[in-house]
Amino acid sequence: MKKLQVLHFPDNRLRKIAQPVKKVDQEVKDIIEQMFFTMYEEKGIGLAATQVNIHKRLIVIDVSENRNERLFLINPKIISLSEDLDSMEEGCLSVPGFYETVSRPKTVKVSSLDLNGEKIEFVANGLLATCIQHEIDHLNGKLFVDHISSLKRNRIEKKITKLKKEGNLSSRKDTPNYKSAI
Repeated sequence: MKKLQVLHFPDNRLRKIAQPVKKVDQEVKDIIEQMFFTMYEEKGIGLAATQVNIHKRLIVIDVSENRNERLFLINPKIISLSEDLDSMEEGCLSVPGFYETVSRPKTVKVSSLDLNGEKIEFVANGLLATCIQHEIDHLNGKLFVDHISSLKRNRIEKKITKLKKEGNLSSRKDTPNYKSAI
């Protein structure tokens, strides 16, 4: 299987708003499989199509320690958010090596399409809720660094730009892939 290239902040393509999937066909199913492969290879727990320069409303997630609870979302929409907030340390495959605490609603109700193009709805909380919100942000051209102070965001951008120029931008291949980082 082909690993897709993950875009890195501050790449402007990460700011592009993803378009809805019009038809759940074999091409969409193949993209989902490539996204899961890429996410697992990169040691992530979530990946939005925007991060691999595919501007369709597709997300893959697996927050399990054993990497055996695959969840994909096609045209995901947040129906409701809890008022209770949860603060978690977030990271991102598009912002490798950087982690910051972000507060988000603790519980989220989501709608999506399944592989047959049928609408499904479910409620998620905790890490899964955080991951879903993080990945939907990507589909809307937003990154977790947009939830932190501009001072921290600018510092991260400068460091990543410098590391890219030096050829030293870290990979997450040897880092844990669950619990604290998206």
